[in-house]
Amino acid sequence: MDTSVKPSPEPPASPAPAAAAPSSAAYRNLILATVGFALTFWAWNLIAPMSGDYKDRLGLSSFQQSFLVAVPVLVGSLGRIPVGALTDKYGAKLMFPLVSALTIVPVLLLIPAKNSYGAMLAVGFLLGLGGTTFAIGVPLVNAWFPPRKRGFALGVFGMGMGGVALSGYFTPRIAKHGDDLPSLVVAGALVVFALVAAVLVTDHPGRKIPADTLAHRLGAAGKLRVTWELSALYAIGFGGIVAFGVYLPTYLKTWYEMSPTEAGTKAAGFALVTVVLRPVGGWLSDRIHPAAVTSVALLLAALMAIMQAFEPPLDPVGTIALLAMAAGLGTASGSVFALVSQVTPQPKVGSVTGIVGAMGGLGGFVPPLVMGAIYSAKDSYAIGFMLLSDLALAGCVYAYGRMRNVQRDE
Repeated sequence: MDTSVKPSPEPPASPAPAAAAPSSAAYRNLILATVGFALTFWAWNLIAPMSGDYKDRLGLSSFQQSFLVAVPVLVGSLGRIPVGALTDKYGAKLMFPLVSALTIVPVLLLIPAKNSYGAMLAVGFLLGLGGTTFAIGVPLVNAWFPPRKRGFALGVFGMGMGGVALSGYFTPRIAKHGDDLPSLVVAGALVVFALVAAVLVTDHPGRKIPADTLAHRLGAAGKLRVTWELSALYAIGFGGIVAFGVYLPTYLKTWYEMSPTEAGTKAAGFALVTVVLRPVGGWLSDRIHPAAVTSVALLLAALMAIMQAFEPPLDPVGTIALLAMAAGLGTASGSVFALVSQVTPQPKVGSVTGIVGAMGGLGGFVPPLVMGAIYSAKDSYAIGFMLLSDLALAGCVYAYGRMRNVQRDE
C-alpha cells in the first residue's frame, strides 16, 4: 500500500468548493460548534481546578491527585475515536446535542461523589464524555468551509478549548459560594446549549454518508500513515495544552505555594493564550505551509520548557516562559489540524479526526501522571519539563523534515 504523505483528492462533488465564499449557515454552525465545544470542555475540566481541595478533603497523595485529574482526559481522548466515526455516519446535528445532553449526567453526579475517591474516579470516567465533542465539531466545520478557509475556521473552532480557561478561572470562584454550584451552573448551560443545538446545528446538504461499517471506517483511517504522523504531532501540541490545562493549577499551588483561586487564575491565563493562538496557527497555515508553522511553534515550546526546567521565580521569568510555551503549543495545535483538513477526504474527516484527537488527548493524559510521580520522588518538576522539551524538539524536526512533503490543498 502506498503510504507516502500526499494530499487525498477532494471528492468530485465537494461540499465546499474552493471558489465559494462561506455562507451564513457556515458561520452559524461555526459559532454553535465553538460554543458547544467550550461548554463541554468546561464540563470535562471541572475536577482539575478543585483538585487541591479534593486532595485535602480525601487525603490524597500527589499521584492519586494526578490520576483523578487525568481520568477524564483519558476517557475523553479515547472516546473521540468512536464519536468521530459516528459523526461521519449520523452527522453533527444529532451528535452535538446528544453528547452535550449526556454530559449533564456526570456533571451533576460530581455533587454526591465529592466525598469518595472511588466515586470521584467513576464520575471522572463518565465526565470524559465532554471531551469527545472535538471529534464532532471538526467534520462539521470542515464540511461547511472551502479549503482555503478551513485552517482559520478550524482554528476558530479550536478556540472552544478555552473551556479549560473558563473552568480554571470561574470554577474555584463559583465554588466559593457553594461546593455544588459549579456543577449546577455548567449543567444548566449544557441544557440550554443542547436545546439550541438541536434546533440550529445543521449538517451540510452535500455531506456524504458512508455506507460501510464503523469498524471498517476506523480501520481504513488507521491504515493511513499520515493519520499516525499527525497524531504524534498533535499529541505533542494539543497534549501539552491539555496536560498544562489540567495540571498547571496543581503545579502552581505545589511549587509556587499559590492559593487554589490564584493558581486557577494563572492557569486560565495560560489556557487563554493557547486559545487565542490556535486560530493564528490555522490562519498562518492558510498562507504558509502548515508543517513549517508547526515546526517553529514546537521549537518555541521546547525552548520555553527548558527555561522552566531551571525552576525560575514566577515573576517575571516563569510567567514569560509559561506564556510563551502556551503560545507555541496553541499555534501548533491549530497548524496540525490545518494539515488534517488538507490530506483527509471529507467522508473520512470524522474518523481521522477521532484518531488524531484521541492521540492528542492521550498526549495530555500521561504528563500529569509523570509530573506527579516525579515530584513525589524528586521534590522537583525539572525532569518533567525537560521531557516535554525533548518531545517538542523531536516534533519540530519531524514536522520540518518530513511533513513539508504535504502539498497545499488548492
